[in-house]
Amino acid sequence: MKNADDVKQAADECVKQLGLPSIIINNAAGNFISPSEKLSPNAVKAIIDTVLLGTTNVALEFGRRLLEAKKGGAFLAITTTYAKDGSAFVTPSAAAKAGVDVFMKSLAAEWGKYGLRFNCIAPGPIFTEGAFGRLDPTGTFRDEAPKKLTAGRLGEPEELANLAAYLVSDYSSWMNGTAVDFDGGEQRLRSGEFNFLHMIEKEQWDSIEQMIRASTGKTKSKM
Repeated sequence: MKNADDVKQAADECVKQLGLPSIIINNAAGNFISPSEKLSPNAVKAIIDTVLLGTTNVALEFGRRLLEAKKGGAFLAITTTYAKDGSAFVTPSAAAKAGVDVFMKSLAAEWGKYGLRFNCIAPGPIFTEGAFGRLDPTGTFRDEAPKKLTAGRLGEPEELANLAAYLVSDYSSWMNGTAVDFDGGEQRLRSGEFNFLHMIEKEQWDSIEQMIRASTGKTKSKM
């Protein structure tokens, strides 16, 4: 949907057959792992056009139609957790998804008064054949990723679908301009300075406590 004319034709056909939709989900994705120095201009353009331009074209086309019809609607985009802080080896995707995140929040601020809602889901690692075939061809990430999640496992597509259904439903009618992290606790586990201490076995904590007490006692005696 990176071509605006194609989006318009698709929207015309959708309205003709089904009527004007009030729920629009942007799940445009294009990504693969690569060292950034090996990326060709065409590769970068392909990803950014698919992800960012595809999302903006669809949102603007249907948004204009809903505004003209004076109807409300719920828009949802699927972004990624690394849209906030970036990630090595997927730089075009990180940039494009960050653009989607800000674009949706901007439309929420501008068109929210017309009854249009724009939210995002930023999923962590959820296994699908297509995505993992391009991002984890060796299977290494699939084996290692659960160790970096507080949930201890990859997410399930059905779980993402449940959250998406909520965000486009009337149950979330007061949510607008929000990006929901859905990552099995990955960001929280990565962000804490001392979160690596999860590696310490329970039996080792008694020894560590004794070392801390001994160190504290020495400090007091010097004072």
